[in-house]
Amino acid sequence: MIMKKVMNKSMLLAAMALMLLTACNDSESYADRLNNERNAVNAYLANHRVVMSIPEDTIFEVGENAPFYRVDEDGNVYMQVLNAGDRVGDRAKDGEPIYFRYSRYSLSTWYADGQLVALGDANEYTMSASPYSFNFKDYTLPSSSQWGYGLQYPLLFLGVECEVNLIIKSQYGFTSEISYVTPYLFHVRYFHSMI
Repeated sequence: MIMKKVMNKSMLLAAMALMLLTACNDSESYADRLNNERNAVNAYLANHRVVMSIPEDTIFEVGENAPFYRVDEDGNVYMQVLNAGDRVGDRAKDGEPIYFRYSRYSLSTWYADGQLVALGDANEYTMSASPYSFNFKDYTLPSSSQWGYGLQYPLLFLGVECEVNLIIKSQYGFTSEISYVTPYLFHVRYFHSMI
């Protein structure tokens, strides 16, 4: 019985070690990946104005020349407000289904070769594709948690029918992609109903 427990524990440790080896590039540690992610985000933000906190009155500059606001204190999400929506009368309610359309761009690729190329998983310009959705602030549902925390942040400050550019680091991005340590630039529009 004791030998079986030791073998199971050894097999578990061996499996975990194998997963770690296959998850990371031989020449690049996880710390290196995090450093590259930070460098890519900082390089992109160097070309824009950046405000290091949310305005106390939550009144943002709006438009293509608006700054990127650091949304969380660790710098995992930055938001540029293109359209604030109705910040007073049209706020998302806890648990409310919110629909969204997005396009996204890998900042790691941009940092490496200067190309800002839209990824094919987006639905922003494909109106035949349904919008995606999450239930606001309800991360217990897989349909909400799969998108990570970053995509919901704008609705803490803006009206539902808003439009933003977001920089989201991997820890706050799609949960299935956290281990890739890739930051993305998102263009997102939010809606109350399917469009």
